[in-house]
Amino acid sequence: MSSLAPALGQVTVLLLALAVAVPLLGRYLAHVLTSERHLSVERASYRVLRVDPDADQHWKTYAASVLGFSLVSLLLLYSIGRLQDHLPLSLGFAGLPADGAWNTAVSFVSNTNWQWYSGEVTIGHLMQMSGLTVQNFVSAAVGVAVAAAFARGLHRSLAEGRVGNFWSDLVRVVLRVLLPISVASALLLVASGVVQNLNGNRTVETLTGGSQTITGGPVASQEAIKQLGTNGGGFYNVNSAHPFENPTPFTDLLQVFLMLVIPFAMAWAFGLIARDRRQGGAILAVMGLLWGASVALLTWSEMAGPGLAPAAAGGAMEGKEVRFGEAASALFAATTTGTSTGAVNAMHDSLTAPGGGIAMFNMMLGEIAPGGVGSGLYGMLMLSIVTVFLCGLMVGRTPEYLGKKIGQREIVLVAVYVLTTPALVLTGIAVAVTTNDGLAGLQETGPHGLSEALYAVTSAANNNGSSFGGLTSGTPFWNTLLGMLMLLGRFLPMVLVLALAGRFATQPRSPQGAGTLPTHTPLFVALLSGVALVVVGLTYVPVLALGPIVESLS
Repeated sequence: MSSLAPALGQVTVLLLALAVAVPLLGRYLAHVLTSERHLSVERASYRVLRVDPDADQHWKTYAASVLGFSLVSLLLLYSIGRLQDHLPLSLGFAGLPADGAWNTAVSFVSNTNWQWYSGEVTIGHLMQMSGLTVQNFVSAAVGVAVAAAFARGLHRSLAEGRVGNFWSDLVRVVLRVLLPISVASALLLVASGVVQNLNGNRTVETLTGGSQTITGGPVASQEAIKQLGTNGGGFYNVNSAHPFENPTPFTDLLQVFLMLVIPFAMAWAFGLIARDRRQGGAILAVMGLLWGASVALLTWSEMAGPGLAPAAAGGAMEGKEVRFGEAASALFAATTTGTSTGAVNAMHDSLTAPGGGIAMFNMMLGEIAPGGVGSGLYGMLMLSIVTVFLCGLMVGRTPEYLGKKIGQREIVLVAVYVLTTPALVLTGIAVAVTTNDGLAGLQETGPHGLSEALYAVTSAANNNGSSFGGLTSGTPFWNTLLGMLMLLGRFLPMVLVLALAGRFATQPRSPQGAGTLPTHTPLFVALLSGVALVVVGLTYVPVLALGPIVESLS
């Protein structure tokens, strides 16, 4: 077995950094999302958008703003992809095919960042910067905005369904949070060896006398927001396994930190917005427990030796970078699938069967450990409502969460939210494995072939973006199917979240009574963790049994 000392060391450093950064960033996020003051640059943005940032929007107007903005973003990115060969800085690359442009536009607008293409030989610098990187910022900001609207709905009383202003939330998150942290992170990445230039292809001579074509570009600027916004789409085909994107163990740990810091800080910010820090602490504790368990299990599965990994010496290093090793690869894999990032520093198709199953299960949880930027918080809050509802039924009392009653209409919205993504995943895998075009993309047969397809549809419907590399996904069938799953998996849950926020915002706040379930105690943390695991287990165990579980046993 490989030594665990480096693994424990890097996790310790990471936890110390998060312990310092999460409370500070959480307080700042709460201030940004509740402040009534607009900066000059923000007012200029509102004038360009021709919106009133002080208008308190009804949830339906808020949802229409989210969908309208995302639709315009999708059309613009689709157009850039199709017309790439007519645009400057294209590096001579052709325009994307219709199905490929559709998939890429949906992917980056939905914060999924699934990539069917090799970036260094398909996408020019202009599309990377003005298309993909821009969407990395705004798609992440949309997730934070929806989470903020949900938090306001829980906190407000008799507000007639009003949950804030989408345009104000969007602009503030981009300008006050994502942009400054990304600039600082990009500078740190450049100083650590990550590439940042506007070079095209360069042919160099190798030490053996041959030649090699090397593509440069604006890598560090995309890498920073790729991780900070839990986006995941890499400049190069092998993503953060490429030395131009992730050259050292330091940059690797920095990227893991960037993936985690905002999702964890959102839980802290929620406690402040709800004016009860204990509520945010409980959500943060569940996120941390689930993430920690995932890291431990994935590290064990990749480092346990012949019992799990291939029997050949160094077999578990297949698909992993020597400069990172098994432990850092496992930490990255657990984090990228526990959030909605999807970036990889190792090939997930080469994980051990249990390791690949754990990564898949992380996404099936709904990516709540700690989840995506914004989406992790509202996903965990929806499961909190499920937990309160189930406990309320046990004691024969109308359940309530933070003083808001959970009646029939509220629980129907929550139930549809919980069932939406599993329905998309299971429908997607059924279509994929019962059609010739779907089966044609599989590299393997048997359980691992099913795992390749299951991982892809799970990644798309949960807006993750990572993949088992053995799947050939750049075909009209897979581009269309995964594009539909990404689109529905992102925006259907958002509309349900906003509808529930509107319902809560119309209610008065009920005072706590003797029968009110405390939602800030260790008992609630345990109950919420159990509900998260049981809901996923009951939904996905049958299909997991046919894929990674039977592969592990064989």
